[in-house]
Amino acid sequence: MSARSVRPIAVTLGDAAGIGPEIIVKSWLQATPAELHQCFVVGDLAVMQRARDAVAQVQPKAQALRIEPIQALEQLADHTPDVLPVWQLPSTFSATQLPPWGRISAQAGQVAADAVLWAARAALAGEVAALVTAPLHKEALAAAGVPFPGHTELLQACAAAHAGVAVEDMPVRMMLANPELRTVLVSIHVSLRQAIEAVTIDNVLQTLRITHAAELAATGRAPRIGVAGLNPHAGEGGLFGREELDIIIPALAQARAEGLSVSGPHAPDTVFMRARSQPGRPGEFDVVVAMYHDQGLIPVKYLGVEQGVNVTLGLPLVRTSPDHGTAFDLAGSGRADPASLLAALRMARYLSVP
Repeated sequence: MSARSVRPIAVTLGDAAGIGPEIIVKSWLQATPAELHQCFVVGDLAVMQRARDAVAQVQPKAQALRIEPIQALEQLADHTPDVLPVWQLPSTFSATQLPPWGRISAQAGQVAADAVLWAARAALAGEVAALVTAPLHKEALAAAGVPFPGHTELLQACAAAHAGVAVEDMPVRMMLANPELRTVLVSIHVSLRQAIEAVTIDNVLQTLRITHAAELAATGRAPRIGVAGLNPHAGEGGLFGREELDIIIPALAQARAEGLSVSGPHAPDTVFMRARSQPGRPGEFDVVVAMYHDQGLIPVKYLGVEQGVNVTLGLPLVRTSPDHGTAFDLAGSGRADPASLLAALRMARYLSVP
């Protein structure tokens, strides 16, 4: 990369009872100085210190990492890679009352949400170039009374409020990406029944438009978009359902009329293999549009969550996240793998370059 953003990149704490703080510490230990340039954590000093101590059980060199507070983003210019800067939120924990590792905590859910909102508002105001979000726990969010099931919906509402528009006028989509496969979802965190109901001409077409615009902005060229069918064998001409005939095909026709390069609907059990890009064998498609959450995410995660990155498309800001959850069973052990968070940090740097 020949250029990089001079604005900071905010890394949000995630759930304090999960592995987020630990993989942040490990990322600071493994990343290059260029990757950490102008990066800081939004969250809680005591939580990050506890995470450093947990990692030090496995990697003793972690103890040398200094966890220091910042009061102004301008201070980041003076920090060296052996310092992990933390923007302390008003909603904080005391060092003696941190949430237990691996347990749902309403306070942890609230602090995690507050970190995301602070970073999103800073990005919308142009104060930071991007945000990288460590994993949230949906039950902890609910326990805290946060009226959103996850990052995507929370960020969508925040961006809509900033723009002064209704949430439905700020459409977003989730993309999961790794070096071999990219997939964008028509619907996100809803029941399977609701996901099927969400397969409408408008929603499919909107997904295609958002995917095209995001990939064009990132790569400078129009993407080849493969579209999965909803039903087995993409409906077999109506034998297994009419959604392909009545909904998906008309949406594709409209997208093509608008100049988008779209193909499908393809059988869902083969389209992801066709799109998979490997050394010396590029995929047929740059990205696959999937009709619902698990249809699109299982193939990406099967290829390896350690390189997976979650990117929210359609927002007026850059947001990436690791492709895994809070892993309460690993929390506090110091053994969690930071690879996906590092990949998310690199993706955020790439996407935020002017």
